[in-house]
Amino acid sequence: MKENNPFREDREQLRELLKQYENFKNGRNHSFIEEDAFENIIDYYQEKEDLKKAMEAAEIGSEQFPYSSRLLIKKADILLANRRYQDALDILEHASLLDGADINVYILKTDAYLALDQPEKAVVLLEEALSLFEGDEKIEMLFELADVYDDYEDFDKVFDCRKMVLEDEPNNEEGLYKICFWTDFTGRNEESIRLHQKIIDEYPYNELAWFNLAAAYQGLKLYEKAIDAYKYAITIEEKFDYAYRNMADAFIRLRKYKEAIEALERVNELAKPEDVIFEAIGHCYDRMKNYAQARIQYRKASHLRQDDSKLIYKIAYTYYNEGQWQSCFKQLEIAMKMHRLQPEFNLLAGECKMKLGLFKDAAQYFSNMVRVRPKSMAGWEALIRSLFNAESFEDALEQTNTALKMTKGKPIFLFYKSAVLFALNKGKEAILQLEEAMRQAPKLLKRFVELNPSILQSQQVVDVIARYKRNKSI
Repeated sequence: MKENNPFREDREQLRELLKQYENFKNGRNHSFIEEDAFENIIDYYQEKEDLKKAMEAAEIGSEQFPYSSRLLIKKADILLANRRYQDALDILEHASLLDGADINVYILKTDAYLALDQPEKAVVLLEEALSLFEGDEKIEMLFELADVYDDYEDFDKVFDCRKMVLEDEPNNEEGLYKICFWTDFTGRNEESIRLHQKIIDEYPYNELAWFNLAAAYQGLKLYEKAIDAYKYAITIEEKFDYAYRNMADAFIRLRKYKEAIEALERVNELAKPEDVIFEAIGHCYDRMKNYAQARIQYRKASHLRQDDSKLIYKIAYTYYNEGQWQSCFKQLEIAMKMHRLQPEFNLLAGECKMKLGLFKDAAQYFSNMVRVRPKSMAGWEALIRSLFNAESFEDALEQTNTALKMTKGKPIFLFYKSAVLFALNKGKEAILQLEEAMRQAPKLLKRFVELNPSILQSQQVVDVIARYKRNKSI
């Protein structure tokens, strides 16, 4: 018994149709070709990207069926592909007179207006057309209109269109996916919450609606409510990895790092391993002060993103937090081979050298930082501390003056200048600087003492501090 093969039959029918068309075109016989057949022939040549033959078939078809709006629409579609936008609009105008209820007329006109950089005309056309269509065609028009508003950069109107889609068809999957982005982009979280609560009341097992509700709560920083909604989403669809991702972020915001790790590990089970997920897990362990585990996760992320020096820096910082200065510095050397003058890398490298008692080496790294970020207080403080500890007091004084200039006279550097002047045995100037520093920012006195604790052995210093405190109490 011969087996049926519908695909083979379709190919044979198409081959016969094309043969019939060639005979008709060349006048070999006077057989009749149906309107639908011309559409199939045009589609065939368009799929083959032979626009010349497709146009020829459209023109012959239109001659045979001069009142066929469908063949005119096919012709306009080919003209659009050939970038003949105005010609396409003229054809579509004719087609709309023959059949004003064909949605393709409006969609192709929209494409032409956008290609001609006339989005305002596309908007007017689609807004007027909305009242002509219902059901699936109205939904299609709303998606088209949303895209035009996007092109027009009227983003609130994009949200409005997405919202209208869901009001008409609450379970529309594409609409549910797309409105989540536009809620976040426009910040219209309250409206999204009301919309999705209404959808959930009608369709309580719609996981995308629960997800969007959660995302809107998250946008308002209502993290507990967001987590509850995400839990509903993953109860309905237990493999909903994006719900676990966002839920993890909400847990991190609430500093519930253990719960965040559990959610992130679930993401790794459901999806292909990603560097950002390993990095986020590492961040959680970092915050929990489990630096060894944080390192493991950062290394996993680094294997997947080998050109990212920031991950190496994070690994280095775990060693720093454990007091492993040498190991920290080795990692920083790797990071600085990628980005030698990255300020954060140089700052941490300098701090490592300080911990190791290598103050002049530290000063070199801190100098790199202030060269790149001349207004960074942290960089100038570190540089001055390193020079002070290296007993390079003249250099420290010079850098203190520069720091005061670059930071517009921040009081901390008045304290530091006073400490340096004391070290240079310039007591009178040192006292004047200390008095001014105490007048401006007495709370920074502790930092002055930390730079040189023995300074409190100076009676002059003790007298200035006591006098200031006495004056403040009066």
